[in-house]
Amino acid sequence: MFARFLSTLMGPDAGPLPRQDASLALAALLVRLARADDSYLPAEISRIDQILMARYGLSPFEATELRARAEALETEAPDTVRFTRAIKDAVPHEDRKSLMRAIWSVALADGTRDAEEDTLIRLVAELLGVSDQESALARQSVENRR
Repeated sequence: MFARFLSTLMGPDAGPLPRQDASLALAALLVRLARADDSYLPAEISRIDQILMARYGLSPFEATELRARAEALETEAPDTVRFTRAIKDAVPHEDRKSLMRAIWSVALADGTRDAEEDTLIRLVAELLGVSDQESALARQSVENRR
């Protein structure tokens, strides 16, 4: 189902993804994060949909559809590093800091911090070129909005 996307993402000549593919990569990364603690709760699903609607101007139906595609892709895709690289290539550094806020908002959507999610967030931040301090500020921003 996602053979073309995965071959583009995983290929040796992988370059910047088109906007539509970059949005799918981000959605899949958010799904992977939400599933990192082996629970995929309605609060996390809702938060992912809200992020996709806000970031890409999608209707609720379109966001749900994109998330459903991302859920299937996340299951098939073996490598968080390549997802993150694709996003890094498609998104300027300043926007990556806002992505970290989105990532933290999904991780905290269920009201708890989980070690598996924290580990994945640290990896993603590093791969996105976002410093520990920038990630911590993004987390604090999310926590202060709750």
